[in-house]
Amino acid sequence: MDFRLLPAFQTSHSRRLWLHGIGAAAAVAALQTLGTQAHAQTARRDKAQQRMPVIFIGHGSPMNAISDSAFTRRLARWGQELPRPSAILSISAHWLTRGSTAIDVQTRPKTIYDFSGFPPALTDISYPAPGDPARARQAAALVKQAKVVATQDWGLDHGTWTVLHHLYPKADIPVFQLSIDYDQPAAFHRAVGRDLAALRDSGVLILGSGNVAHNLRATDRGRPDGVMASRPWAQAFDNAVKQALAERDDAALTAYAKLPGADVAVATPDHYYPFMYALGAADAQERPKTIYEGFQAGTISMRCVQFG
Repeated sequence: MDFRLLPAFQTSHSRRLWLHGIGAAAAVAALQTLGTQAHAQTARRDKAQQRMPVIFIGHGSPMNAISDSAFTRRLARWGQELPRPSAILSISAHWLTRGSTAIDVQTRPKTIYDFSGFPPALTDISYPAPGDPARARQAAALVKQAKVVATQDWGLDHGTWTVLHHLYPKADIPVFQLSIDYDQPAAFHRAVGRDLAALRDSGVLILGSGNVAHNLRATDRGRPDGVMASRPWAQAFDNAVKQALAERDDAALTAYAKLPGADVAVATPDHYYPFMYALGAADAQERPKTIYEGFQAGTISMRCVQFG
């Protein structure tokens, strides 16, 4: 953006005429006022361009989109606390590709209802955020680990829109998604996150959406949300992730299969991999802030963290 702070002073001649016309004292006062305005404008510009945080959200059930709970209320408050992003890049557990990484470049990404067996109230919701094809292509160019393929075949799946519905309910911030190449290991996904970190400097919020402990075959359906897991393996794994985060032991988090309870908590890594993107995009010195912790259906970790 071109900030022309003093449009009336575009030549030294016009400045001399202006000073002569109103007198020195008035000129000094006016210049002080203009200086204050310039400072305020610069501050607004710097705020708009500040380095954005990186966040990871344990998204849980699609029902969270229409639920009033401690979790969804925390998401709403979090959205008010975060700096307003210029765009959002989401990496969701629900867009998995094989052998390639894709990025959605639609101008108007559709709301995807990638679930079944839920009340019609869920499919009554749309999240009509605009896309950002230019930034999506910029993000693709940053990735060094593999060629990223542009596509218009996706949109915003429930890993993205059910949480943004609470974070940014007006749906007025551009959003685009990056897929997860499911053939690649955790280290690859963390490295892609590192490649994408540069987007933070242009106001892009990088969002990983999954769950660090997620095994739908080992849940306790109907169990109310709670602080503690219903089964020891889920609690052990979530505790180990929390400890490794506190120590910024990124190597341990990447080698997650060695953590206690991992064989059940991450029986398949689809919901864990989005966490790797957030971890990779975080600077090594950034300490994570726990935004929310707890469990849904007994064993699904709802841990949410922020870096920066």
